[in-house]
Amino acid sequence: MNTEPVRRANFWRDNSLTLGFGIAFVVVLAAQAVAGRAEYNEQLAVEGLQQIGLGDYLMSSDFAVDVTENWQSEFLQFFLYVFGTVYLLQRGSPESKPMHKSGPESDREQRVGDHARPESPRWAGTKDWRQAVYSRSLGLAMACLFLLSWLAQSITGVAAFNELRLRQLQAPISWTSYLASADFWNRSLQNWQSELLAVAAMAIRSVYLRQRGSPESKPVGASHTATGVEG
Repeated sequence: MNTEPVRRANFWRDNSLTLGFGIAFVVVLAAQAVAGRAEYNEQLAVEGLQQIGLGDYLMSSDFAVDVTENWQSEFLQFFLYVFGTVYLLQRGSPESKPMHKSGPESDREQRVGDHARPESPRWAGTKDWRQAVYSRSLGLAMACLFLLSWLAQSITGVAAFNELRLRQLQAPISWTSYLASADFWNRSLQNWQSELLAVAAMAIRSVYLRQRGSPESKPVGASHTATGVEG
């Protein structure tokens, strides 16, 4: 019996969340490139400059800064959420831990050190720096991705900003000067506030609203005061 189709079907099922959102990301990124190029060429036409093709636009600082400024805000959101939910609670929300579990919790609850199980990750059973790093690895990874994408935004942002200044016959500015500019902080802050609003809205709305079958929601019949209960 050929088990290859079964394995392939199981692979898609077992990874459908990542694959589904990954494919959607590529599709939306491609659509953004097409729309962004059209808008960019409209600006060039107004200024009487030659328009560019899609390939050139994909290599442009204008496209890169638009992408990276969104990436850094998303990674910031998850970094703050992962670390914030260690201590911050919301009664009745499945996004929150139960009210009595604020903090990093005990070794027994976290299954680390002497309380690690045979199936636990290898570093969870250690008692040195490896456990300390691994027990914070998700938040640290998100923090690193945020900082890297924010750095990328600053580099591509100053390139796009200077390109616009040159078209306006103005002198370019340095990277350090751009870090203190209104353009850099406006790009950052307008994304940060929307991400923080989304997290706050999700935390409080999940207290009273339900989505049947979603792990982000409590069971439909759960009490509004039930906290940390997944559906």
